[in-house]
Amino acid sequence: MENQEGTQQPHLVLAHELFLLTHHDVQDIEKVRLKEEVLTAIKSDDMVPLYETLVAESLLEKDQGLLDSMRAKNEDELKNLDEKLVRVDWLACHDWAYDRGTPNGDSNTCTFDCSNGSKFYHPNVSTSMVIAHACICKKFKNCRVLGYSSDMVQFWLFYRIADAEENLGESEVREAHLAKSLFYIRIGDKDKALEQLKVTEGKTVAVGQRMDLVFYTLQLGFFYMDFDLISKSIDKAKNLFEEGGDWERKNRLKVYEGLYCLSARNFKKAADLFLDSISTFTTYELFPYDTFIFYTVLTSIISLDRVSLKQKVVDAPEILTVIGKIPHLSEFLNSLYDCQYKSFFSAFAGLTEQIKLDRYLHPHFRYYMREVRTVVYSQFLESYKSVTIEAMAKAFGVTVEFIDLELSRFIAAGKLHCKIDKVAGVLETNRPDAKNALYQATIKQGDFLLNRIQKLSRVIDL
Repeated sequence: MENQEGTQQPHLVLAHELFLLTHHDVQDIEKVRLKEEVLTAIKSDDMVPLYETLVAESLLEKDQGLLDSMRAKNEDELKNLDEKLVRVDWLACHDWAYDRGTPNGDSNTCTFDCSNGSKFYHPNVSTSMVIAHACICKKFKNCRVLGYSSDMVQFWLFYRIADAEENLGESEVREAHLAKSLFYIRIGDKDKALEQLKVTEGKTVAVGQRMDLVFYTLQLGFFYMDFDLISKSIDKAKNLFEEGGDWERKNRLKVYEGLYCLSARNFKKAADLFLDSISTFTTYELFPYDTFIFYTVLTSIISLDRVSLKQKVVDAPEILTVIGKIPHLSEFLNSLYDCQYKSFFSAFAGLTEQIKLDRYLHPHFRYYMREVRTVVYSQFLESYKSVTIEAMAKAFGVTVEFIDLELSRFIAAGKLHCKIDKVAGVLETNRPDAKNALYQATIKQGDFLLNRIQKLSRVIDL
């Protein structure tokens, strides 16, 4: 899952395409293109586990030839990784004639006699070979190898890593395990990838390198939208930072945590984390900078007051340089702050498709739409003690019936502090007094505390 600076991690691009492939609002002709792109990505990385999953879900048609080919490539890749793991002596040996007279009398098995200077031979290998390595052989006795398959490859990797642990330095051992971890990540084998990352962590001492392993785990979590894995990995990363860590990785973690908060509908915290990362953003593996600004503006609008929104978002130079590239976003932000409500609703309608088709925002689409409307209606009513429904409908460029229905829902839900005089066609605001509300809350909490003290005193008296 390594990436160049400025490019999104390919597997997260694939995850977004898979999301669109199952979205009911995406047209069928577009899904045909998406299916081709998904299949191309799977072929390029030989993602056998993901391919099997998509076939089982009827998103792709099964091609047994393709499946066998990818499996063969994976086994070859594991063998290539094995060659990079350690330096061992491979001694050429004369070709053994293959017949029914193999050591075990079985054409599909052979015995690996783990004595000093032992020999390994398997009838399915085109050229017979000898493994002579005392440090490996002294550990294991009479190991039987079954077939020249993925099990065979795993067998080789296991013993070669064991040799590396005895003969090479910590760095080489770690790199060998990391290469295997990245291989499992690339082919989409989540369970084996997490297992191998854990093994690699055990071979890693530096805090920065351990943090990099956490970032790999987080990317896996976002690919599969495994919130439990993401949450635990973020907590783990924070604990690692208590031991040390550079600012670049700390800033990257803020974006990862912000994306998690966004996905978990904690927009307030997401906005704070995103705003803290604007000037130091380097997390291109998650999404491009334009997308980052898109998320920052959307979360800030429903989380910040007008003064903070002006200082941190509307006038922020980092946002101003990018916001014009994102359709409707500049109008959406500025029309809200400038109280141009008709323009705001027009831009809002243009953004709905982008929000609906976003992998992280889609589950919160209806919630976000309500929160944005609450913010803009509250801002409009803040200027009036009373206002006619007709005047408000005209300001927003909608009908009286629409605004009446909208406001009645928000008033009933306790989102707006006003009441509708249907006869006079007037809205009357009744904004709560903050000091009075604090006084009432203090009285209520005081009564609760006194009751608890009285109950405790009775228990003590007994």
